[in-house]
Amino acid sequence: MKIEDKIETFNSLIKRRGFIWGPSPEIYGGLAGFYSYGPAGVALKNNILSIFRRELRYFGFGEVECPTIMPEIVWKASGHLDRFIDPILKCSQCANLLRADKFLQELFPDRMIDGMSYENMEQLIKDNKVVCPKCDTPFGKIEKYNLMLKTQVGAGTTVYLRPETATTTYLLFNRLDQDSRRQYPLKVFQYGKAYRNEISPRQQILRMRAFDQFELQLFISKEQEMQFEDYEDVKDTVLPLLDWKMQDDNLNEPKMTSLKRAISDGTLKKPAFAYCMYLGYYLTKILGFTSDVIRLRQHSPNERAHYADDAWDLEIKTNQFGWVEICGIHDRTNYDLKCHGKFSNENFEIAMGNDPKNKEIPQILEIAFGPDRIIYTLLETSFEVEEIKTEKKGDQRIVLKLSYDLAPNTLAVFPLKKNEERIRTLAKNIYKNMNENRINSFYDEKGAIGKLYRRQDELGTPYCITVDFQSLEDNTVTIRYRDSMDQERIDIAEILAFISEKTNKTN
Repeated sequence: MKIEDKIETFNSLIKRRGFIWGPSPEIYGGLAGFYSYGPAGVALKNNILSIFRRELRYFGFGEVECPTIMPEIVWKASGHLDRFIDPILKCSQCANLLRADKFLQELFPDRMIDGMSYENMEQLIKDNKVVCPKCDTPFGKIEKYNLMLKTQVGAGTTVYLRPETATTTYLLFNRLDQDSRRQYPLKVFQYGKAYRNEISPRQQILRMRAFDQFELQLFISKEQEMQFEDYEDVKDTVLPLLDWKMQDDNLNEPKMTSLKRAISDGTLKKPAFAYCMYLGYYLTKILGFTSDVIRLRQHSPNERAHYADDAWDLEIKTNQFGWVEICGIHDRTNYDLKCHGKFSNENFEIAMGNDPKNKEIPQILEIAFGPDRIIYTLLETSFEVEEIKTEKKGDQRIVLKLSYDLAPNTLAVFPLKKNEERIRTLAKNIYKNMNENRINSFYDEKGAIGKLYRRQDELGTPYCITVDFQSLEDNTVTIRYRDSMDQERIDIAEILAFISEKTNKTN
């Protein structure tokens, strides 16, 4: 199948099978940048969040939840009011608005547009005679556009919807410091909604105006950054690194490099930050992404935020949109706490070592995931169209090869003959028993057995059970494997043990 046809088939699948719908509200024509998740999409998202929460508890992280609306002074202190700005191109003829850097990156995929100054982007537009894609009018100068969504609460108090979860986490620092009894590094994460008034959101759920974030923060001392105990356990881990110097040499493929080597050759400066790189990679790998679609790309000095000492994007290679960032790993220094300390008149200097007189404002290391982007890239990279051996030449099936603990359904149960009441009753009883034992199961009797299998393949269901006439005689059923399509018979009494054994092996 051609790539173009595969992409079209994939886009149809995620709507048809209830993963992603929109733009929403569809019945009113849709509003760009807003999407809804159907039952399968929500189930997948919740499974991802459950895995992340389970693993982060093991790594010593606590979870917080903060309001999504904050007063204006918060965003003044954080710098968002002055710096959370996108460059835009506005057509003087048809008023078409485009985000300049993303538009130019699509036009010139071999150029590094991220971090390019307004002047250089304008020169690129002029040299290449770039015009409005709607009416062919030449563009003028690039304008600035703040992405913050502004509103009012109460008696006219100006507030903004948060554009990311990180800032609201930092505002809790005094409470977190007290709660942790000043044991550092302090590890915390937050999951929740963020809002950005994107100019021209495209690329489905990769760029939305209301989206989810899952952000991890480490509050840590300068000494701990360089002498980080957890790093010693992971320093030999090999990661696919693409540093900014390699990109300057027009290299796009990462180099498999151990964290120890990256520290020794200066690619990474701090062991604690190297540990964050490991953790971001680990949380990505356990979702089932294969190594060949993952890379960690370093921001160039021009691309990095003004406060960042280092920054890397964890990216997934897709057919439709190329390399897609699903996670950002940032060394934010002590910039955020210094700014909020200044505006709030709070002193965030604390004793973080053995000497109580040696006080400092903690550094912050951040691992920021975009769950919506994880969902899209996970669906696309697990999507396959396979030819199958049937009497009909060229017969195909669509399958999502999601891991057991991510698939919306673990198991589906079918009666071979729905009009045979004994078979139907037995199938219903098996389905009920699975759900009582908290096995995510689905019951279906509408269609021939081949179509029932295909529906579950499209949802990524790992196992299907069929109840037939033989089941009435010997209390056995047929269990069918999604990936191989192999089948075998097992005793009904052994289904739970079978699923438990298989899913534990999968994990």
